Amino acid sequence: MENMGKDLTDYMNRQKLNQQFNKLVEDALNDSDVQAFIQANKDRLSQETVTRSAAKIYEYVIEKKKLANGQTTLAPGYAPKLVLNNHFIDVSYEPTASLLQEREQAALHARVKSINMPRDIEQAKIDSYDPTNRFDALIKATAFIGAYRQAPHDFHQALYLSGQFGVGKTYLLGAIANELALSGFETTLIHFPTFAVEMKNAIGQNNVLEKVNVIKKAPILMIDDIGADAMSAWVRDEVLGIILQYRMQEQLATFFSSNFTMTELETHLTTSNQGDEPVKAGRIMQRVRYLAQEIEVGGQNRRLQP
Repeated sequence: MENMGKDLTDYMNRQKLNQQFNKLVEDALNDSDVQAFIQANKDRLSQETVTRSAAKIYEYVIEKKKLANGQTTLAPGYAPKLVLNNHFIDVSYEPTASLLQEREQAALHARVKSINMPRDIEQAKIDSYDPTNRFDALIKATAFIGAYRQAPHDFHQALYLSGQFGVGKTYLLGAIANELALSGFETTLIHFPTFAVEMKNAIGQNNVLEKVNVIKKAPILMIDDIGADAMSAWVRDEVLGIILQYRMQEQLATFFSSNFTMTELETHLTTSNQGDEPVKAGRIMQRVRYLAQEIEVGGQNRRLQP
């Protein structure tokens, strides 16, 4: 008797579960999107096909509700979609608008390779650049962006941004890079004093040439803060010189920013640990002047403003 009673209880419980499941499936079948899909494909669906696809229809409705309520779904970042698969109803998953936006932002950031640069350049925008005392720099930057977009394979003389501390030279470089990234162009930005230290450390690791090759071949290169520190003859001639020589020969767009004017930078480069070498400094500056036109960036030190 005890076994018979247990079997009867199990049977009733199974019946109850079946009834609950059937109710859930029935609700899923009445979903407006499900009804619209069935109606749109009525010529290719039979009642038997719809019935045998009940589990997939239920999955679609449940995942759709989870997504709408901000809950974790089977495939985070993807939205369910009803499809026909071998004459049965199935569920496929497509990227949501938010995931596509995240991917686009990631792609944009990937096009701007920032090496030892301030984090705020990631958000730098041309539209946010205050033109006060910097109008000429903004106009030249905008003109370069337009010209490069029109003919990316042609040589375009870039900009040498000179000016005092904190006037927005680095920000403008970042804004140019981010604007070009929107059109699919890759830019590499390097903080030159830090890069020079890394090159000296790379001697012991025997990978100087590898690091130099990556920088010199960048489609668009921005050398920030050149001349900020004393430069050894080796860095000037074997690192900077090689990079600029290659870029001049290949006619690759190359930007600079500096607290020095071009004339002042040449004087700065003349003196190294090897003494005064005006000829070698002049050779470097010949390449700089070929690659970029000098634009003074004016204004007050914005880093000191509240």
